[in-house]
Amino acid sequence: MECCWNKDEAELRWIYGTGMHLLTLAVVVALAAPSAQARAKRHKRVKVKDHFDIERIEKSLAKLGPEERLVQLCDLAAMQRIRKEKPDYKPDRAVADAVKPTVIADNTVKAEGGAFRSNKKWYALSYDCTASGTDMKVVKFQYEIGDEIPENKWASFGLWE
Repeated sequence: MECCWNKDEAELRWIYGTGMHLLTLAVVVALAAPSAQARAKRHKRVKVKDHFDIERIEKSLAKLGPEERLVQLCDLAAMQRIRKEKPDYKPDRAVADAVKPTVIADNTVKAEGGAFRSNKKWYALSYDCTASGTDMKVVKFQYEIGDEIPENKWASFGLWE
């Protein structure tokens, strides 16, 4: 019996098969991408190390819209003040609206349901923060640290390890 395959048919079947594998891979990646993007957006917060690179932070803040810039500026101020005034805490993340939405008016952020992370634990944080116009300077800041947030509540507040 003679083989029904010739070189051209075999090559086309290989290309078709490879193409289908690549198409399947592309579909899987495309379906996974929204959750990865959502995760990245949720985790896009100001991160602070022991030494601040203020110039880099200011450049990053300048790229944000006015309200988001104000909130991030105030989150940064919260971490700086906590680090300076409460040395037992070493905040590296702050989220103004973890538990409750912020109220923003007249260059002021009122965060009654915020949180900050220190030593891999999250703590409740409230603050009132007022910044000067467009020069990104905090002119008034008051804060209060609350209790540690139990790890089993982190996901419901959009917090992470």
